[in-house]
Amino acid sequence: MTSALTPNQRSEVFYPSSDGEPVAESYAHLCVLLATLEILRQYLVGQQATVLANQFLYYAQGFPKLRVAPDVMVIFNVTPGGRDNYKVWEEGEVPSVIFEMTSAGTKNHDQEFKKTLYEQLGVKEYWLFDPRGEWVQGQLRGYRLRQDSYELIMDNRSEPLGLRLQVEGELIAFYREDTGEKLLNPTEQAQALREAQQRIDAEALARQQAEQARQQAEQQVEQLKQRLRELGIDPEQFEQE
Repeated sequence: MTSALTPNQRSEVFYPSSDGEPVAESYAHLCVLLATLEILRQYLVGQQATVLANQFLYYAQGFPKLRVAPDVMVIFNVTPGGRDNYKVWEEGEVPSVIFEMTSAGTKNHDQEFKKTLYEQLGVKEYWLFDPRGEWVQGQLRGYRLRQDSYELIMDNRSEPLGLRLQVEGELIAFYREDTGEKLLNPTEQAQALREAQQRIDAEALARQQAEQARQQAEQQVEQLKQRLRELGIDPEQFEQE
């Protein structure tokens, strides 16, 4: 994966960070790409890991044309945070998990070229997600590296991530294996936040109404006492009894 280059030769090699191509093939592909990126990014906060999306993965030093742009890739044992591109020889780690949002148009490239490349690079898991259900049965297919070759994942579990994957419409849902908890996507997080705020507002309103009812009751009691006094009756005697 590396080549012996002098320092001067290395400095002359340019590794672009963009090719001007669209981020995703369709709106559905873009949505699942962004949702997957954000879910996994939040999940791995605090760990020595990074999650990158649609950025060049360079795997041969000195050969900038030898590159691929995974839709989403997770790399462990590296400094957290974004990169303009990812160079394997600089970071010292290959991605552990790669997701490709596939379609009928990219089927051959995803299933043949990329699968073979990721297998040779030593990517532990390779997942294909077909948001429109164009060619992948059940929309989701995963491969796990055993020895030097990929085997089909039968239970939709990601060992490096410790997550169970599930298809939910045109998105991938992720569930923690240790707790069963679902990792919420940005839309679900926003909905949960709105519902939590609604509960807070409802509880505040209930407390306000309860306080108003208490104050009204005290006013009514005070009015009754005043009427008794006007009739020459001491209301205190009733309280003593």
